[in-house]
Amino acid sequence: MKYEFVATCLFGLEKYVGEEIDALGYKRTETIDGRVTFEGDVSAIARCNMWLRCAERVYIKMGSFKCESFTDLFDGTRALPWENWIGKDDAFPVKGHSVRSLLTSIPDCQSIVKKAVADRLGQEYGISWFEEEGVKYQIDFFILNNVATLMIDTSGDPLYKRGYRAETGEAPLRETLACALAKTSRPRENVLFWDPFCGSGTIPIEAALLMTNTAPGSFRSFVSEDFFDISPKVWADAREEAASLQKLDTPFSAYASDISPQMVEKAQINVKRAGMEKYIKCFCKDALTVGAGGMRGSIICNPPYGERLMTPYQVHKLYSEMGKTFSKLTNWQIYVLTSDELFEKYYGKKADKIRKLYNGMLKCNLYQYYKKG
Repeated sequence: MKYEFVATCLFGLEKYVGEEIDALGYKRTETIDGRVTFEGDVSAIARCNMWLRCAERVYIKMGSFKCESFTDLFDGTRALPWENWIGKDDAFPVKGHSVRSLLTSIPDCQSIVKKAVADRLGQEYGISWFEEEGVKYQIDFFILNNVATLMIDTSGDPLYKRGYRAETGEAPLRETLACALAKTSRPRENVLFWDPFCGSGTIPIEAALLMTNTAPGSFRSFVSEDFFDISPKVWADAREEAASLQKLDTPFSAYASDISPQMVEKAQINVKRAGMEKYIKCFCKDALTVGAGGMRGSIICNPPYGERLMTPYQVHKLYSEMGKTFSKLTNWQIYVLTSDELFEKYYGKKADKIRKLYNGMLKCNLYQYYKKG
């Protein structure tokens, strides 16, 4: 049986999420900002949660309908087959968003969706009161341009919570965005991958997971593992597939360095938890003393923005020194993520390419400098 699913993501990562869905063999049907809709069988729930590296969540799409009034919202919601997933003892909390639509009161929308689902399930099961002590089926509505989409979350904790990162810094980068940075840099086995502002080690870890073809969901569980309509075998098969596709014999090598011994210690802990210590070397080093030593490599980093960690003057001075240091790496590619619009000015060179991304709600640019010489 075919179902529709929605994978959500940070703005700017739709291309990567779409490519990951294609690689798993599922058919994309729509892409909008922050969302990719696709078709697949029930196994897609397990396989996509296990394998999507740049998505935030995977939802079952229950349906979409025109919605210009609360009556439209109630009737459209009630018409959907909620009993196919939600049992009479299960919990079904509701949350959602409304963008550029007539219905703007989120609490009222939540209440109406809840009432409509309860009405549908009550008629199906012949009951008028729900204890909601069973499995949690989180219902999510999204109303965009007066079209409502109703979904059930299959992930639970967002997918960027891989499970390997027990230690973080003051301004941690989401694992999903870190993976996108790694993908953009096109890591290769014969090119050193180096993050000289490694913090808790997220970018090198994501690169190593990518190069070893380790499924990012291997370290955690998902709420839909308890869904009654999904056989335990579906999940067992997905985890078996993930284990069989790992490529642990890769010669890929990455450096995770930071000026702070405390951060290096945290990175080492996270690298070990991810099982990537064979591929990542963690050590203390000032990023402004990075040297090539005859190697080919790529620097992929997320230096301080000045949002929390440094003053604007300190940040701009750092960028200036980075430009002087990194310009000496004549056979290297440089990738720098920052929200500072003046980065190029202080770095001292125009980027070869700039990609707009979001770190949560913070708009950033990924400045890309390709090798020369």
